[in-house]
Amino acid sequence: MLHFDFERLRSMGLTPALIQQAELLAAGQSPVAADVCATPADPATAANAGAWPLLRLTEVHRDRVRLHDGAVEHAAQVLPRLMRALTEQDTALAVGDWVLAAPDAHGQWWVAHRVPPQTHLVRRDADGRRHPVASNVDTALLVMGLDEDFNLRRLERFIALVQGRGITPVVVLSKADAVRDAPTLYARVQQVRQRIPDQMDLYSVDARDPDTALRLAVHARPGQTLVLVGSSGAGKSTLTNTLLGAVVQDTGAVREHDSRGKHTTTARSLLRLPGGACVIDTPGLRALRPDADEGAVAATFGDINHLAAQCRFRNCRHQGEPGCQVREGVDEDRLRNFHKLLREARRDSMTALERQQQIAAWKARGRAGRQRARQKRGDE
Repeated sequence: MLHFDFERLRSMGLTPALIQQAELLAAGQSPVAADVCATPADPATAANAGAWPLLRLTEVHRDRVRLHDGAVEHAAQVLPRLMRALTEQDTALAVGDWVLAAPDAHGQWWVAHRVPPQTHLVRRDADGRRHPVASNVDTALLVMGLDEDFNLRRLERFIALVQGRGITPVVVLSKADAVRDAPTLYARVQQVRQRIPDQMDLYSVDARDPDTALRLAVHARPGQTLVLVGSSGAGKSTLTNTLLGAVVQDTGAVREHDSRGKHTTTARSLLRLPGGACVIDTPGLRALRPDADEGAVAATFGDINHLAAQCRFRNCRHQGEPGCQVREGVDEDRLRNFHKLLREARRDSMTALERQQQIAAWKARGRAGRQRARQKRGDE
């Protein structure tokens, strides 16, 4: 059985679809639920005495987490069996997940099952390993500063991170107050508008201004969950405090020469907003590779897809072919970023054998190039 108060948890994002998945888990119809870790203080014993409590995960610290039942927050640990099962699926628990957990005989809470998330945001590191960012999110606020943090290529990476995940991306240009020159502010906002899809919402804000919360209220309706994504120093924690109407998250100064900030937010956390929504604040992402396939990357660059249909050759790579409409109609910097993201997506989708073959081909080309250079110098 499943134990929860829907009215209490609805403001935390609980939906009928999630309840249905949780009921299947509670009924033991999931492979993970079939065999919970058997220990002298087995939480399954406590749960079977009544029903499985349904809670939302608000913080993750390795094997320790914090859970919320809509009224009270609990510190908990994760059963090793669940951690292993998720690792085998190349995933892990993330802030925003819904879980089944119960206290053992000593009052220690244990997370036994994760409810399959409706949406799951994942990034890759420089080595290609996958790292969950957040789960069960409705809207992603992509925060970028209008100061020296301004970077259009990085913003396109943020969009690719969210694209195709069932999450609505919204661009929030923070630190509008830091740009004293009105023409410069207008020019930067227009640059962003030209590089993002027409239907994507765009806001230019002072993250400290209370009116900012009113402007973003349309994305923070009761039961909705927002996640803030951006680089360190972009103003995510300041914006979180403004949405909360109180100083909850630590904020810090940024370096003068590049407006980069220290990691004042060191862990992701889910917080409840006064209006009945939830917001997930995240640490700054400096090394960001979207966990996206070629289709998601292509969807991020819809203007390139549109112009590609007008290219002279059907298999045009938009690099040096004659009659390429993409190279004529798309900003060169944007096109370079498109090619880079596409290469990363293809590399991430390769099998180990395909990667080995690619490396072997690169080495062969390198040897051939060195051989030609030696011949030209007359070394041979």
